[in-house]
Amino acid sequence: MGMAGDTAAAAGDTGFAAELRAATRGDHGENETSSYMSALVEGRLSGEQYARLIVQLYPVYDALERAADVMAADPVAGPFVQPGLARRAALEADLAYFYGAGWRDALVLLPAAERYRDRLEEVAFDWAGGFVAHHYTRYLGDLSGGQYIARQVQRGLGLGKDDPGVLFYRFEGKPKAIKDGYRALLDAAPWNAAERARVIAEVKTAYRLNAQITDDLSRELHIEPAA
Repeated sequence: MGMAGDTAAAAGDTGFAAELRAATRGDHGENETSSYMSALVEGRLSGEQYARLIVQLYPVYDALERAADVMAADPVAGPFVQPGLARRAALEADLAYFYGAGWRDALVLLPAAERYRDRLEEVAFDWAGGFVAHHYTRYLGDLSGGQYIARQVQRGLGLGKDDPGVLFYRFEGKPKAIKDGYRALLDAAPWNAAERARVIAEVKTAYRLNAQITDDLSRELHIEPAA
């Protein structure tokens, strides 16, 4: 899922990337408390149970990547729009693996996924800081904790890293290099202290919305904590 959090910035770094990471460190754990998330990181989910997560994430990435198409021309947000980060096509391939050619009929959303999508529609299409806040939360999470989750899902479902079903986690290039470049963009963004605070608040909102998805999945699928 990619929400175990961005890895720590270099010690002594005083740029916005480090400030953002430090300010939201406590929010990462909010997502990790659900029974569903515990089962995910421990590789205890069936293919059917895992596929329900992919269903919930699809509209989130669809909205975010539609916003990216709009914000690519924005002088502040534009540099963050990198084609290699886009996940929508990979999610579609994974959905087709689990549900077949009619996968769109399986897109039954839980309330939390609808709220997350709606928040993106509200803030990511015309506010550079809002777009970057959600873009950062999703993609740097996918490149960080998401890579560990990928290995657990692969092991649990008997899939290889390049197999349909887990393509969502497969990026071209080395995750560390991509993350380092992304942090440099954060440090270069021309935001004053007030706007940085707004971006940090929106990242916290993104973590909360994501945590609500896994809470909903825990209830829907009756996922119990590990014994």
